[in-house]
Amino acid sequence: MHLLIRKVHFYFPSFLYKKKDGKGKRTKLGLRDAHSSDETRNCFHFTPVFCVVVVFRRASRDNSCEDVKAGSTTDMLRFVMLLLILSLIVFALYWVWGWCVTSRLEPPEHPGRVPLIGHLHIFLGNSITLWNTAKELSYTSLRMGGVTSIYFGPRIVYVLTDPDDYLTVANACLQKDSIYNIAKPWLGEGLITATLSKWKHHRKLLNPAFSHLVLHGFQGVFNSQSRRLVRDMASEAGKGPFDHWAYTRRNALETICLTALGVDFCENSVLNSQYEHAAEQMLTVLVERFQKFWLSSDFIYNWSSLKKKQERCLEILHSMSNTIIKTRKASYLSNKKNGLEASTGTKFKAFLDLLLELSIEKGAFNDLEIREQVDTMIVAGHDTSANVLMYTLVMIGSYPKVQERIFKELYDIFGNDDRDVTKQDLSQLVYLEAVLKETMRVYTIVPMTARWLDKNVKLKNYTLTAGRTCLMFAYGVHRHAMWGPDAEEFKPERWLDPATLPQSPNAFAAFKMGRRNCYGKTYSYLSMKTTLAHLLRHYRVQADHNKMILKVDVMLKPECGHFISIEKR
Repeated sequence: MHLLIRKVHFYFPSFLYKKKDGKGKRTKLGLRDAHSSDETRNCFHFTPVFCVVVVFRRASRDNSCEDVKAGSTTDMLRFVMLLLILSLIVFALYWVWGWCVTSRLEPPEHPGRVPLIGHLHIFLGNSITLWNTAKELSYTSLRMGGVTSIYFGPRIVYVLTDPDDYLTVANACLQKDSIYNIAKPWLGEGLITATLSKWKHHRKLLNPAFSHLVLHGFQGVFNSQSRRLVRDMASEAGKGPFDHWAYTRRNALETICLTALGVDFCENSVLNSQYEHAAEQMLTVLVERFQKFWLSSDFIYNWSSLKKKQERCLEILHSMSNTIIKTRKASYLSNKKNGLEASTGTKFKAFLDLLLELSIEKGAFNDLEIREQVDTMIVAGHDTSANVLMYTLVMIGSYPKVQERIFKELYDIFGNDDRDVTKQDLSQLVYLEAVLKETMRVYTIVPMTARWLDKNVKLKNYTLTAGRTCLMFAYGVHRHAMWGPDAEEFKPERWLDPATLPQSPNAFAAFKMGRRNCYGKTYSYLSMKTTLAHLLRHYRVQADHNKMILKVDVMLKPECGHFISIEKR
């Protein structure tokens, strides 16, 4: 650096100094003299940065070697600071320019944007705060015609609540947003989080596992598990409010293991409770990492205490899925060796059996991919259904007239007979299904999904720009003006008369919309209707939905106030 400065001085020998005087010494020019000097006048087309550097370096010429070294360090620090300041100025100008330009071209933005961080500050807080923010974004979008924009720093993110625009984006852009990457240590490339190319390939291979023929083959398991839930909850009858969510979660976990995975964990209460707790903790980790935007950097996150918590959870979660796969694979290979078909004891082929068959016979899945699909199936198959059942029982207990109408429908079909629920019975449970749908509309279990816009998407009033994130709020869709002035009210009757429903079929997005929608829709309806048909024939429910305080832990869940009371009929 010292040689470089001397070379610069060589090219500008008279920059701020006069020629040698009679004593052979150079004398310093004043700033005014330097500007007026003929020798320096032609040098000022060079940048001021170089001028500052030359001054600092030249001024130390007559000092000692130690002073030169100290001066070099000081000069370098000043130079770096100057570059940093210039960079910040350029960034600020670019940001202001972007603010002015994009404000004219993009959809109306949500209020509260601040310099540099945009709207990131509104996502700070706990999971209850996050839910309030999600609702606020939904209502802002609805007021602005179904689409608004927010800023994650300099990044523009769209928020959609218009049903038709939701479907347009859902079908046009199938790639999930990078937001989902934080779940990949848990779910990997499962159907929910997979890249588009892998999702297309795997979904095509796994479609047979979700056929109506296979799903209706689960009806025997649904009945036996429903009876088990009735027995488990019997100890709570007549004892006042209790947490029924704990019962629905455990039962749903056992059911998904029996049906989709072909493994019976009903008697392994320790493993079940460990998994439930680890899954809850893991969902909390994901939400906390999303809210603390500085943890989006893997480098920073890997040094955080949250990463250690994640590793402890994953050890339990992956241990259970590996145990399930090992158990089922041993059974599959044993049956194959003996020339027998893999069996679950019922007339269906489990989801995991299909995975193993595709892996062993065709090499379509490796061991890691099997585990990723199993992890995805467990969390998607049990947590969503358990939450819907929990909310539905709260709403039924809060509306006595709704409960009596359900019981009348059940009595008309079953009378006093405590028989199993058949496929034909399910088709007659029209009002019960209406109650389920209305519950999912009011309490949207997965209130938001995110897509990456890999192309420009033309909506009714705007064109969304490629390369950005689009947040599609099903919660907002369920409160669109299409639902009428009573959209906030719980009214199952609206589902019984087509005239009271929105004309657009896109107004209900509980199972998402488009080609990448929820593949467990039919499974959920079959299992939940069967479970409720058994429970409500045995118990009268009391609750108060107004006491619930909600939060977002990936899914919409109650923080408190969701307890119910039951009485035997």
